[in-house]
Amino acid sequence: MLVAMFAAGVRDILKPVWVKLIEQCKLHGARSIPDLLEPLEMSYMGVKQQCEALVKLGYLERERVARSEVGRPEISYRLSRKSDVLFPQAGVSFTLEMMGLFKPMFGDKAAEKVLSHYFDEKKAQLLPRMQRAKSLIEKATLLTALREKDGCFSRCAYEPGKGLRIEEYHHPLWAIFAAYPSAVQMELRMMEELLGSRLERREIAANRTNTARVEFRIPTIWFRCESEAFCPPSGFTPVSFTFESTRSLVANRQRRISGEIIVDATFLSVKP
Repeated sequence: MLVAMFAAGVRDILKPVWVKLIEQCKLHGARSIPDLLEPLEMSYMGVKQQCEALVKLGYLERERVARSEVGRPEISYRLSRKSDVLFPQAGVSFTLEMMGLFKPMFGDKAAEKVLSHYFDEKKAQLLPRMQRAKSLIEKATLLTALREKDGCFSRCAYEPGKGLRIEEYHHPLWAIFAAYPSAVQMELRMMEELLGSRLERREIAANRTNTARVEFRIPTIWFRCESEAFCPPSGFTPVSFTFESTRSLVANRQRRISGEIIVDATFLSVKP
């Protein structure tokens, strides 16, 4: 059995019969149910059931092949394009090795320049999609969804006392960030420009009750009366005001989005 051909960890979570079935299709191409009876050591209906299960999941494709003799077309199964993810690909280790070659060939900052260009291109790709979102919450939710398509495992969340934030539990580039820390700030700037707001990035270590993650905290509107001493946002209460509010807002920058004032200021006071 060619167990080494699967990507690391894949074989451990696949049903053994699926491993055999995928191996047969990888080695021999399209296979009919009679072709699979002996390798899988199952009945006709048993083999068909397993094949159809993988068709439903998208890893096999069903096709009808005309018989050379008179009779109904024969059904065969072959691997789909989606099944490529089951096999090893040139991943992070290859990327790091390639980037390591940039320094002796193109200079000390060559890898950082490539990464900077990558995030510029990524921003250009995402910006047209982000323009349909109006409020800051809509933008944060949409950006989270777009990043999930790139392989991030994240969610957009809001809690009183913590405010609006994006929580990220997996990122395909974490190994790149470890080797090239400057890329962290490159990505952060890209996200800020897409959201139109500053972000506070925090790495949260794992403990007994929580898993390791990265939090991107998004400033909302924070205030206290002028008579009270200003303190960091963690001590404030998030609120929203309309332009018709009886209170007046003082900030270094503000704009109107969907009838709300969204403030991304370093100083904000409220006059009663």
